[in-house]
Amino acid sequence: MKTMLFLFAAVLLFNKTALAQDKSFYVYLALGQSNMEGYPGIEPQDSGPVDTRFQVLAAVDVTNPRREKGHWYSAVPPLARPGNGIGPSDYFGRTMVSNLPANIRIGVINVSVAGCKIEMFDKDHYTSYADTAPSWMKGIIAAYGGNPYKRLVDMAKLAQKDGVIKGILLHQGESNTNDREWPNKVKGVYDNLIKDLNLKPEETPLLVGELVGADQRGACASMNTIIDDLPKTIPNSYVVSSAGCAGRPDHLHFTPAGYRELGKRYAEKMLSLSK
Repeated sequence: MKTMLFLFAAVLLFNKTALAQDKSFYVYLALGQSNMEGYPGIEPQDSGPVDTRFQVLAAVDVTNPRREKGHWYSAVPPLARPGNGIGPSDYFGRTMVSNLPANIRIGVINVSVAGCKIEMFDKDHYTSYADTAPSWMKGIIAAYGGNPYKRLVDMAKLAQKDGVIKGILLHQGESNTNDREWPNKVKGVYDNLIKDLNLKPEETPLLVGELVGADQRGACASMNTIIDDLPKTIPNSYVVSSAGCAGRPDHLHFTPAGYRELGKRYAEKMLSLSK
């Protein structure tokens, strides 16, 4: 009798969750380092009203604009943390909603840590890396509860009650420049996200953007040859070219125009995969 009651309760809970989940709400996870956060500086054309079909799930508490961790808001930048600028996820979302039917909504969860290696998102070994991080990076890590990977997963699980995770966006590599093991390390992060969120790899593409390119005298442009090989390690992964995306004088970060173009390219690739 107790077993029957338990099964009945489980069915009710499943049905309630299924009813609450909106299959037309497409959610994307974004992670990486400073270029995924968005370098500080938001231009007027980026700060105006954003289509309400494009939303961000706050991964940290924010005072201005006021956002509470774990809740959805209009995707007005910055999408990661206070003080960031626009990044690829901004114009990824804007481009997606402008090219999809009116009933489709787009949601982004951005958990990124400036200056971090991909090891920051290794859920089993991140502490040994985080413990050696500079004090300014430790402050960012602390904003994510001391564990950015866990914060991303926790927020993603909340998002799954509202919508369906459709893909993962990554922009990272500057701090791993010339690391030939980077593809395998990324695969470890990707595989853990798939497992922890009960996703299907064949239905969850990973899009990874190139770093500031050689055409912009990118300081880490040599890493792009390693990034370009990622699909050999992760079958359902795709590289987004940064060719022609304007870089800043530091040769590490993109300009707002560069971010706009790169974000559009992420969206164009994602849209092409759904055809």
